[in-house]
Amino acid sequence: MSALLEVRALQSAYGESQVLFDIGLTIREGEVTTLLGRNGMGKTTTLRAICGLTPATTGTIRFAGNDITGLPSDRIARLGIGLVPEGRQIFPNLTVREHLVAFATHRSGNTDAWTAAKILAFFPQLAERQHHLGNQLSGGEQQMLAIGRALTTNPRLLILDEATEGLAPLIREEIWRCLDKLRSAGQTILVIDKYVERLIRLSDHHTIIEKGRVVWQGSSAALDADHAIWHRYLGI
Repeated sequence: MSALLEVRALQSAYGESQVLFDIGLTIREGEVTTLLGRNGMGKTTTLRAICGLTPATTGTIRFAGNDITGLPSDRIARLGIGLVPEGRQIFPNLTVREHLVAFATHRSGNTDAWTAAKILAFFPQLAERQHHLGNQLSGGEQQMLAIGRALTTNPRLLILDEATEGLAPLIREEIWRCLDKLRSAGQTILVIDKYVERLIRLSDHHTIIEKGRVVWQGSSAALDADHAIWHRYLGI
């Protein structure tokens, strides 16, 4: 598999406070990759730097063969990166269907594109609520909508920040099942979440960040075999 995203020696800061130190990350086409670490270790900042929302001070970010370092976020999105942000950021005064129609575009080049109708078939709960406003949805429904909204841009890389944060166990499992289906369909995914056991079952490769630095990278089999890593870096 070819590399879809390559991050090399990435550094980033908020003002004079440096947050990321020489982050390296590679995601291959069709893979599911995770960013792991305790809260406040730089995971979200890494995602924001990839998406052009927080500037990289040094290093390079390449996506689909293009150097995207320093590009504005809208140009990066148009190249085919879809973000499901932490907190979902659903518009309270738009209906489910309006969310899916407003953001729809075709960036991946796939013949079987994601449309509003396909999203509603993929998330039957949203189909039942398609005329409800964003602020009338449950947390789980809002997360499904946030994923669906990102998919309607037909991204080559789907990024999820805190994929199941604040969701009840049954709803979390529904989100995991959806991500399993997307992986089976060949969608490349980068995900942040804290449920390591479930991520091991979903993902191909993992990167652990501690205080803005990469401290471990490896496969699901390697992470599953060494629980000392969990205790040292993930607080589990």
